[in-house]
Amino acid sequence: MVHDIAIAALISAVAAQFLKPFADLLQKRKFSFFRMMDSGGMPSSHTSVVTTLTVGVAVYQGVGSALFGISLVFSLYFIFEATGLRQEVGNQARVLNEIIEKVRETHHLNAEELQELIGHTWGEVIGGFVIGILVALLYY
Repeated sequence: MVHDIAIAALISAVAAQFLKPFADLLQKRKFSFFRMMDSGGMPSSHTSVVTTLTVGVAVYQGVGSALFGISLVFSLYFIFEATGLRQEVGNQARVLNEIIEKVRETHHLNAEELQELIGHTWGEVIGGFVIGILVALLYY
């Protein structure tokens, strides 16, 4: 039997992914159904999942439990990685795509474009945090 914390965290992930095309529609005036399957962007499903997970542990185990401490540290680390490392990977992909495009102008290069939207901005993290809290409040 799957625990309520896992179910709530999965609901949080699905909710965040579902909202991505609509956030793009508001921000970029462009709707793409396939944004639901992409990483990066608004809101951060990474942040929504770990937020719901940590709140669930707090509800079921208490904030004084070792499991809550582990969950909190894990969640914070996960969020910082999504904004730091993954954001930097996206920046590097953007630069490489520009180089590939310039090389294509003079040479026959058959290389796929790299995905640039990989990490999260702090605004996207806050969006994911809000969704994570809302799912947790509604579920628990």
